Amino acid sequence: MTALSGCGPVPAPDDPEGRDGRAVQRMLDQRAAAVRERDADAFLATVDRGSAGYLAEQRRVFRQMSAVPLRSWTYRLVRTGGFSPARVGGRSLAAQVELRYRLKGYDTAPVVSAQYLTLARRGGQWYVASDDGVVDGKRGMEQLWDQGTVDVVRGAHSLVLGVGQDRRVLRAVADTADRAVPVLGQAWPHRWAGRVVVEVPASLGRMAALLGASADGYRGIAAVTTGEVGGAGDETPADRVIVNPEAYQVLGDFGRRVVITHETAHVATRTATSAATPLWLSEGFADWVGYRTPGRAPRQIAPELTDAVTAGRLPTALPRDDDFRFGSDPDRLSRAYEQGWLACRLIADTWGERRLVDFYRAVGRAHERSGAVESALREVLGVSMREFTARWRKYVASELG
Repeated sequence: MTALSGCGPVPAPDDPEGRDGRAVQRMLDQRAAAVRERDADAFLATVDRGSAGYLAEQRRVFRQMSAVPLRSWTYRLVRTGGFSPARVGGRSLAAQVELRYRLKGYDTAPVVSAQYLTLARRGGQWYVASDDGVVDGKRGMEQLWDQGTVDVVRGAHSLVLGVGQDRRVLRAVADTADRAVPVLGQAWPHRWAGRVVVEVPASLGRMAALLGASADGYRGIAAVTTGEVGGAGDETPADRVIVNPEAYQVLGDFGRRVVITHETAHVATRTATSAATPLWLSEGFADWVGYRTPGRAPRQIAPELTDAVTAGRLPTALPRDDDFRFGSDPDRLSRAYEQGWLACRLIADTWGERRLVDFYRAVGRAHERSGAVESALREVLGVSMREFTARWRKYVASELG
């Protein structure tokens, strides 16, 4: 793909800050209304007829999303090229556009996604000529319907969208998610949507495309949750649990249940999670919820950390955020998750499950990362960071040694 800016320059319009921008926004509004109303002809009328390949692609994509239950769909022009909206005139523009959509019956807030479009002007009208543009080095991420026809399975508490998957696989994912949601109702006694949306693409590569990332970074990762921390209502974009089918399918029933429950925990705690929340707490809490069902001993749940402790390598401090980086040493990553899980399990075992939830929320309310954990430890649990770390190390040794 070629980086795009204002191409074929001509003298700037009389109103460079607004005239073209308003015209482009009107076209985008027409395009959004066509999606909401399922009007293929009106949607394709916003596509540049001189871009035959893109026109055929858009016709296919519109058909591929026909089963997706939309509640809302809007576009907002953010800017063109590296400038403010409509600052550059001419025959074509590179535009950054914000797509916001909700799924009917599931999303209480919209999904927010950036698109980078090439716009063409013909006969005084603006049209979309491509959606693979680049603005300031940024590209848009794929949506599931860009990858193929979306199949939809509805559960009691879940909606599963899949591409290239047998419906029996999607139904099994929905059943697992339906079991996970009530678990969160017990573990997280605070308001949340009480439902989850899961996307199951055809492959690891397709999963990575949905995340705008390299497949290598997610190899062996069974699922991830997208979304932004903090906020409430419309201020917090909707979450999506995205499954890596290659890693998920090799798990047994127990493993799949833990994975989906873990990701559902992220959905439930999203508005209580902020930039002040360390990953050992957010990931550890999600694992604590996932492993609440009896049936596995700590040494089975934390094999990498067990090996380290047995070899005399007891951790000296709680894991850092860098230890949770996907694509890093897989053993180190596993140990980080296991350490976070045991830290949250220690709190639940020693101070009670409600105090664990209170601690989580107290950390998330902090205005900054520095001092957030230390303050919450004192206020909720009545211990210092040094005392908590010492208790945690002793707990790890007793549970895994």
